[in-house]
Amino acid sequence: MTKAKILIELGGHSFHSDLDRPIEIGMTLKDGTRNPNCFFAPSPSFEPLKAGEFVGSIKEGSPVNFFNVKFNPHGNGTHTECSGHVFDNGLVMAGLLDKYFFSGVLVSVAPSSRGVVLQKDIWDIPEWVEAVIIRTLPNDMRKLNKMYSGNEPVYLEAGLLDYFAQKGVKHLLVDLPSVDPEEDGGLLAGHKAFWNSMHGDRTRCTITELVYVDSEVEDGYYMVNLQLPSMALDAVPSNPVLYRLNKL
Repeated sequence: MTKAKILIELGGHSFHSDLDRPIEIGMTLKDGTRNPNCFFAPSPSFEPLKAGEFVGSIKEGSPVNFFNVKFNPHGNGTHTECSGHVFDNGLVMAGLLDKYFFSGVLVSVAPSSRGVVLQKDIWDIPEWVEAVIIRTLPNDMRKLNKMYSGNEPVYLEAGLLDYFAQKGVKHLLVDLPSVDPEEDGGLLAGHKAFWNSMHGDRTRCTITELVYVDSEVEDGYYMVNLQLPSMALDAVPSNPVLYRLNKL
């Protein structure tokens, strides 16, 4: 059997990784209410197309399944967004990236008593790290279908987003509905700090929200593969995949 292993040089360090051992951290989008719910978005709907006597469902006698799908990228599951989410700059996810693999680090952190992930609780990010994945504690499978709407979910301190921008982090992945508070009067201070052009050209930077990283996955360094559909939207459903980086 062929083994897909690679050697990588990052920041003067050598790592090896096994491409036969992917770790998916995107949630599976499902029909109905079996998904997380954020910002009171309607639940996803998967329905067979009906046209005259045709019903696009094998269960209903059709030779094929032919479904219409309705969902809200921000409210229903794992999604990746660009700065077009908060700025009227015309940017969409389609065509935004020119590569899809990035050096990354997974960090587990317990929010403060106020439900905020603070900058002081994140250890120093090496300059060669392009992506940061934040797993909040406690961590369990209830995140896969949690009702976040109206429940003031955990968010990130805006200063932490500015820190990531200063460090040159290009891609941020979190297991939260948003890096900002559910209700902030439209400030969106964290989003805007991360995409702050004062820290250089950040037009190809992304934020991915509502990932789920199983507790068995250890903190440490990974290659991050952002798997994205080509859709002309500010945010698209996504399935990030991690590959463990083992130092030589």
